[in-house]
Amino acid sequence: MRFWLGVCLMLGTFAGHAAEGSAVLSIFKSRCVECHGKGGKVKGKLNLLKVDSLEALTTDLERLETLIEVLETREMPPEPEPALSPSVREVMVGELRGLLRAALAKSNGFAPTPIRRMNRLQYNNAVQDLLGLKVSVFPLPEKMMRDRSGYFAKALNGPDRRMPEVVTVSSRPLGKSGLIEPRLAGVGPFPQDPRAEHGFDNRGDHLSLSPFLLEAFFKLSRRIVQSQNFDGRTVGIWQTFFLPPTTDEAKTVVRARLEPFMTKAFRRPVPQALLDRYTKHVHAQLDAGVGFTDAMKEAASAVLSSPRFLYLYDQPATSKGVEPLDGYDLASRLSFLFWGSIPDDELLRLAGDGSLSRPAVLRTQVNRLLADPKLKRFCDSFPAQWLQLDRIISAVPDKQLYPDFYYAPPDYRTTMDMMMEPLLLFETVLIENRSILEFVDSDYTYRSGRLRKWYGDAEPGKLGGPGSMQFKRQPVADRRQGGVITSAAVLTMNSGPHETKPITRGAWVAGVIFNAPPEPPPADVPPLEKPKPAEKNLTVRERFAVHRERADCAACHAQLDPLGFALENFDPVGRWRNTYENGREVDASGKLFRKHKFKNVVELKDAILAEKNRFARAFAEHTFSYALGRALTPADTPALDRITERTVADGYRLQTVLHEVVQSAPFVNRPLAKTTSAKTEESDK
Repeated sequence: MRFWLGVCLMLGTFAGHAAEGSAVLSIFKSRCVECHGKGGKVKGKLNLLKVDSLEALTTDLERLETLIEVLETREMPPEPEPALSPSVREVMVGELRGLLRAALAKSNGFAPTPIRRMNRLQYNNAVQDLLGLKVSVFPLPEKMMRDRSGYFAKALNGPDRRMPEVVTVSSRPLGKSGLIEPRLAGVGPFPQDPRAEHGFDNRGDHLSLSPFLLEAFFKLSRRIVQSQNFDGRTVGIWQTFFLPPTTDEAKTVVRARLEPFMTKAFRRPVPQALLDRYTKHVHAQLDAGVGFTDAMKEAASAVLSSPRFLYLYDQPATSKGVEPLDGYDLASRLSFLFWGSIPDDELLRLAGDGSLSRPAVLRTQVNRLLADPKLKRFCDSFPAQWLQLDRIISAVPDKQLYPDFYYAPPDYRTTMDMMMEPLLLFETVLIENRSILEFVDSDYTYRSGRLRKWYGDAEPGKLGGPGSMQFKRQPVADRRQGGVITSAAVLTMNSGPHETKPITRGAWVAGVIFNAPPEPPPADVPPLEKPKPAEKNLTVRERFAVHRERADCAACHAQLDPLGFALENFDPVGRWRNTYENGREVDASGKLFRKHKFKNVVELKDAILAEKNRFARAFAEHTFSYALGRALTPADTPALDRITERTVADGYRLQTVLHEVVQSAPFVNRPLAKTTSAKTEESDK
């Protein structure tokens, strides 16, 4: 969703209703068109001069939604314009929301979920599950945290579903290929998947399958089955699929072995004609003198490079209206959301008998998926992308200013410990089904000895090395800490080598916490330069004053500055400071949404929690977009309203968000617009 777009609506006090009885049109005509339409002046790319009726507002639902958002967040009217009175704002928002609801009721349904290929993590998981691999297919640098003590499965299977007090994890050395996990020898990954600027790496508009990449998948599938350690020690289905039969003639078992294998790989029953082709191909190989195991390896390789395996797509709609997904498509959506992989036998069975789409059955299955150790894959993917933790990889604080940030040659960084803290917090909230408000402010955390020393905790304990780290759960008494916003990882990755970046930090809070990423700055705006000799005694806030004076920068700065400067008590590596190097005292005061004043970061947290329903909606938007594999549109608003309302009513619990996303209409239904089917029939060999 797009919230803060720099739209400068010059709204003033309520000037009475227009002829149509519309508060909105009245204010548009009396106060807005001077900047948004008259004389060719169109600020914020918004021309309101052409809006002469309520119907005209409904021609662009994204614009209508933006108008609602900038009014609700009090972004508009911008300072120094006088704010609208609460009653006027309420009338305008109510009128605009009524227009949006009416327009959506007449619309043609929600956006289709685009065809997309598996990303790297999904491909690795799917191949592992299909073949029963006991090792990884290839190294995955994006998998930031590795469970070295089996804590995740123990927590899920424990009687009280509680994360253990001590966990042992490891992380790849930043910038390196990674700590080596057991994997198939000689198998390398395809290029890392692109991410939407403010999205996830499972988005359909970023995961195409070019001829070049299709060829790469073909070569990859062959390297998998030809790997020197692809055998009975690493392949779980070796005995039942690849090993020659001991009693029957080899040909007689081929079809019986291929059918369940292909059904699982393609996530639905295999067309008999396609099964015949695969069976005949293996028979031909056997007739040519190829060994049974090698012939079945070639068949498995063909399955792994088939578009039916690689593509994630819904079956085409059969009518002109929205209709339920078929059971197999729903099973795939569920398994790829929670496990990042293909459905298991139980999901396929329920898909086949038609019961999976029943709300009660669906809820039971979600609970089962949430209790399976494969849920760790969701934790390997969603939280790091939501929090944008990949940015910490490029964090390189100045060695002279922060020498203790680096340890152990060749320059291992404390960021490895830092990134674990918010990830372990997310896993705790998920497994224990706690409130998502703990992402803003929690009274506990997990820290390694190195992190405890970094934060200045008493008795940090053993620091540990880069190979694996022991993290202990501990209470957080100081509210300057706790949650993700003031974690060392977030503060460090949003800073420069020498000094903090308040606008970058503010943009992170806007995008991650409120799902309101700002527009890019104007191209001709230079970044903040290092302080000149005459500026040595200025604070960062004072040095940014020149940016705020530009009319095209003022709107964004009005939103980002309070969020970023509230974190100025944290230095570039996330440690507390009261003053700058020049001795000037840090000023962390500000105002959130032009109504919540705060003096420090603790009061900022209180201000965010005063808007907890807004945060809940933003988190639901992130989760919903991830689950659907696409950006949200105004047509998703009714479902999003329901998800948010039920989450709030159930105490903001994370599992409630996930349950409601799965039960939502866009998740369980086929879109109105027909999704172009992947050309699988002709492509399978």
